[in-house]
Order: sequence, then C-alpha cells, then structure tokens
Amino acid sequence: MRLDKFLKVSRIIKRRTVANTVCTVGRVSVNGRPAKPSVRLKEGDVVSIVFGNGVVSFKVLVISDNVRKENCTSMYELIEDTGDFSKE
Repeated sequence: MRLDKFLKVSRIIKRRTVANTVCTVGRVSVNGRPAKPSVRLKEGDVVSIVFGNGVVSFKVLVISDNVRKENCTSMYELIEDTGDFSKE
C-alpha cells in the first residue's frame, strides 16, 4: 500500500492530499530514509513523521484497504510521540 494512503486509512492524517503534501516536503521517513508519497509500505516498516512541535514514530502492523474507525489503531504500534499526537 502507498504511504499516503496508509496514513489516511489508519487515520494518522485525516486527508490523503495532506498526507501527500507532508511526504512531498520531506517530513516523513520510512526505515530512516526520506519517503515520497508513493513508497510501498509493508508490515514491519517504521515510519517517522515530523509535526510542527514533535516527532511521531510508529511500526506498521497490518496493511488493509478498509478499516473501521474503531479498529484503525490496530494497524500500527506507536513507538515514539514527542509532540501532542493522540488518538481519540
């Protein structure tokens, strides 16, 4: 699955166009390397996103095209959160 689509489906970023922009400007890395929106994710990849005031890192656990809102947090495991990123 593409990185920008995963960020949207997992609800880490609410809109795919925003996810695409964040990747394009260089704020996202996969396994320590800068990532474009078209990078193919696989289970076990570690993704880091630089937000305005911190970094969020997570490990990809499940790749799925359709996920209910209640189950979206099961797609990843939060590793680091130095900002105010929180799931409701």
